[in-house]
Amino acid sequence: MENIIRQVESVKQASYQLISTDTDKKNRVIQNLIQFIDENREQILTENKKDIVKGEQEKLSPVLLKRLILDDNKINDMVEGLKDVLNLPDPAGKVLAKVSLDEGLILEKISVPLGVIGVIFESRPDALIQISSLCLKSGNAALLKGGKEALFTNQCLFGLIKKAITKSDAAFKGCLQLLESREEIKEMLKLNEYIDLIIPRGSNDLVRYIQKNTSIPVMGHADGICHVYIDDSADIEMALSVTEDAKCQYPAVCNALETLLVHEKVAEQFLPQLVEKFNGQVEIRGDQATQKIIHVIAATDADWKTEYTDLILSIRIVESMDQAIDHINTFSSHHTDSIVTDDKKKAEEFLSRIDSSSVMHNCSTRFADGFRYGFGAEVGVSTSKVHARGPVGLQGLMTYKYKVTGGGHIVSDYATGKKQFNHQDLI
Repeated sequence: MENIIRQVESVKQASYQLISTDTDKKNRVIQNLIQFIDENREQILTENKKDIVKGEQEKLSPVLLKRLILDDNKINDMVEGLKDVLNLPDPAGKVLAKVSLDEGLILEKISVPLGVIGVIFESRPDALIQISSLCLKSGNAALLKGGKEALFTNQCLFGLIKKAITKSDAAFKGCLQLLESREEIKEMLKLNEYIDLIIPRGSNDLVRYIQKNTSIPVMGHADGICHVYIDDSADIEMALSVTEDAKCQYPAVCNALETLLVHEKVAEQFLPQLVEKFNGQVEIRGDQATQKIIHVIAATDADWKTEYTDLILSIRIVESMDQAIDHINTFSSHHTDSIVTDDKKKAEEFLSRIDSSSVMHNCSTRFADGFRYGFGAEVGVSTSKVHARGPVGLQGLMTYKYKVTGGGHIVSDYATGKKQFNHQDLI
């Protein structure tokens, strides 16, 4: 307990230094990190191999094992993600609003970092690089806790992060701390006077555990139950392509398709072609109407509520778009949902009525991602409606404060009617 208190106090003090750190210094750390990751590929892959071997010995699930594995392409993605963050505008210190309250009395709304962020993530070691770069660029300090299954890789990557910080500027000293034991998570969740936000990235059980065991605000999502609705006016070839990509391109992630809804008028044409396109790689579970068209496992009520993160797909045939929307709003985790249709009016209605953080028309749910949205990277996806929603990049790590500048103004003058407010927008 004493050790984590010292770490958190160090991070808190560093957060005060980062508030006023200029953009060039932030960018220098990220430039150094790009260089060190590129120069130490062999070391990173060697340490990652240790985690993979350990994971195989401990019978880690195929989903977690797939997320754990690094290769040259994933390291390339890390480097490209860092370059994107490097080129993004600094979100700190922006004047969001400026109002004249009275002559010589000016109110400004200024963007500022949240302060100290606790990030708990499982399996994916590349998340450590994404999160660290976004915290550095936004001026936030952070406590970082990776899963034990990625221990060797995380230690290696964090060593490179510390090296990049040390080479840059003393203002960053202690701003990022890596936690390694499960007990430290329990202690971290109690430290509401030091930590401003907790971001969990991992299994449903992890997220729910954190939400139930802390008074610190939590940003994230527990489930990724994403839907695609194939409308009766959909282009069938497009529908097949979108469905395959949403389910198969990378099934182990939270924006992959889990439930497919198909209008009854196109079901007999569409579903046999979908089975052919899947070519046996996807296990399909269908409702009674689906079972009459293709040979599939019977879907249960639990399937509509399940995030498989695997090559499994539940299918329901619906009578109308209204029925599809009702199904989605009932069972969706409010992450990402898509419609395939050539009817623009129906598409607009679907997009407005679906209560999810990302809604899509004629494209795959896999686009719901901070990198693909141009955020450089993301700390996670939030299905909350408070503070940040959807893929969370730099802007989601900011809050604001009000700055008032006067010339000896006093409230008494306004309370007595001697002076009047004018409230004029200046930008």
